[in-house]
Amino acid sequence: MAWSTLPAMIFTLSAVTSKVTFNSDVDALYALRQSLNDPDNALQSWDPSNVDPCTWFYVTCDQDNRVTHMDLGYHKLSGSLVPELGNVDSLQYLALYGNNIQGSIPQEIGNLKNLISLDLYNNSITGNIPSTLGNLKSLEILRVNDNRLTGTIPMELAGISSLAAFDVSNNDLCGPIPSTGPFEHIPPSSFESNPRLGGPC
Repeated sequence: MAWSTLPAMIFTLSAVTSKVTFNSDVDALYALRQSLNDPDNALQSWDPSNVDPCTWFYVTCDQDNRVTHMDLGYHKLSGSLVPELGNVDSLQYLALYGNNIQGSIPQEIGNLKNLISLDLYNNSITGNIPSTLGNLKSLEILRVNDNRLTGTIPMELAGISSLAAFDVSNNDLCGPIPSTGPFEHIPPSSFESNPRLGGPC
């Protein structure tokens, strides 16, 4: 093999790898669109035949054309979240508050190691808070208040030193309230209106 052809081969391989990663964002976001009811057509631009998600509404990308922000607050969306969201691995901000989303929080969201803010409040989400969210070591904001969540607050969340804003009020959680790490500074109002919280499950 001629050395002169090596840079071209490396460039081609890099482009292919980038395209595969790029398409994983497209696939994940389109899976979410397929799982949601969208009466106002907020997600109309989320078209998988357009392989550049950076042109889709309510999506922001970085300089590498990877999805970093999704802001879908107050769009009358219903349906459920999808495990494919865990594949959008450059995602920093995920906002789906103020809709009518049902079902559970996918444990795969714990794969989003760059996530800074997760806002799922004011929906109809059920099930447990996944313990995998404790893997989100960059997380600063976690708000899942005003849903129908049950079970305990995962103790793994106490290991997120960056967590500054946390709210699980107005759910049906039970069991102990974490008191170490970032929870030393979380106000009591963030836990209110969970009648069984602090007691047995």
